[in-house]
Amino acid sequence: MKLSTHVLDTARGVPAAGIAVTLIALDGEPRTLAQATTNADGRTDAPLAVDLPAGRYELTFVVAPYFALAGVAAFYDAIPIRFRIDDPARDHHVPLLLAPWGYSTYRGS
Repeated sequence: MKLSTHVLDTARGVPAAGIAVTLIALDGEPRTLAQATTNADGRTDAPLAVDLPAGRYELTFVVAPYFALAGVAAFYDAIPIRFRIDDPARDHHVPLLLAPWGYSTYRGS
């Protein structure tokens, strides 16, 4: 099993490069499992994790510097996405579709 992500800037129609992403395990005491930054394709260079057990997790995307660099006023500083892994045998992909005033996400494959 691997966990991956990517970020697309839907307002500009481009991948969102340079966004810091943190993976946190939420079962028990919250603990940071991985940190990465999105590349020119809006993806991390490697999966954020492999062999995660079933449980609750959070991906936090720090988006304020991305919007500031683009000179775009935006509402969000950071976007946390909480999710569950129920089947650790399956790959999980959690994309972020980003705009200055809103965002969406889904469970990808």
